[in-house]
Amino acid sequence: MNFAMNSFMTSFDLESPADHGAREALLDRAFGPDRFAKTCERLREGRLPADGLAFAVREAGALVATLRFWHVDAGGVPALMLGPVAVDAGHQSRGLGGALIRHGLARAAEIGHKAVILVGDAPYYNRFGFERHHVERLMLPGPVDPARFLGLELSAGALGKASGLVRATGAIPLRGEEPVTDRRRAA
Repeated sequence: MNFAMNSFMTSFDLESPADHGAREALLDRAFGPDRFAKTCERLREGRLPADGLAFAVREAGALVATLRFWHVDAGGVPALMLGPVAVDAGHQSRGLGGALIRHGLARAAEIGHKAVILVGDAPYYNRFGFERHHVERLMLPGPVDPARFLGLELSAGALGKASGLVRATGAIPLRGEEPVTDRRRAA
């Protein structure tokens, strides 16, 4: 999908193995060295992103934004976890992050997903339909500000019976696939 913004043409593509280094560098710049200590990282580490829901945005061949979704069990309900989403500092304030999120959510709904959760700023994510009340009966596997824990139903009532702990359910990498690791534990 192409999206025109401020006279640039931006393409939303699926991530490729060649994006690994650029994506990791972008996430390091966006979130700093503590990004692997976040609670949501417990749900991502050692897993692969949801198939068809890991996006790379390139301009002039350079990675300028990224978004990934992950499979989780949200208190007995299959769901996706959105994040991380990051936009290179030189490309912020152009609507790229919002457009990428809308694209990702539309694609998730199109392929049959019913619910999405995340940890993020409510004033930003409310505009996409994320609300606190969808996840009030859920717990994450680590500390998180409850006001930042939000959910979105892509299908009405999808999170209605969700209650309990959120657990990772995504695929574990096979030999040769890129693992998602916690660098704090790396050599």
